[in-house]
Amino acid sequence: MIEVEVKVRADHSKIRPVLMEMGASKIGVEEQSDVYFAAPYRDFAKTDEALRIRSLGGHSVLTYKGPKLDKVSKTRVEIETPVDGTATAKIFHSLGFLEAGAVRKKRDIFRAGEIIVCLDAVEGLGEFLEVELDVEDKKDLESSRAELFKFLSQFGLSEKDSIRTSYLEMVLEKRN
Repeated sequence: MIEVEVKVRADHSKIRPVLMEMGASKIGVEEQSDVYFAAPYRDFAKTDEALRIRSLGGHSVLTYKGPKLDKVSKTRVEIETPVDGTATAKIFHSLGFLEAGAVRKKRDIFRAGEIIVCLDAVEGLGEFLEVELDVEDKKDLESSRAELFKFLSQFGLSEKDSIRTSYLEMVLEKRN
């Protein structure tokens, strides 16, 4: 699966009323804690990949994110599977993986048609809006990306507002 995703900075107090007006349905709220890992045999920052364990609601998910597929969004192959977070972290450490950083956020999740809308309040970084569509075929990337930017235009946002930097990169940048 390929996740077509666009992230922008956004004031949630201005986004929520527009979501309600358009009839978006609230799916839920999640408190997410992500721990990212660095591989001992390659630099994920250079290869534009990510490996993380996300903990939420008493369970954990292991996610691999491949390199971004375009220059304007965060579109990439994403593979996820449920795991025992503690055991997986121990395995990674035993194999020489190191913790690269952590990101904590509160995520309010909505659905507007086929689009998943996430209002993220990221610890130490502020408020963001992420919109995403999942596609199975690369031929659908451009039209899906265009659909997301058209959706964002309802909030007065455009392609120039897109942020390709990951939350982890932002957290690490702020630390330095």
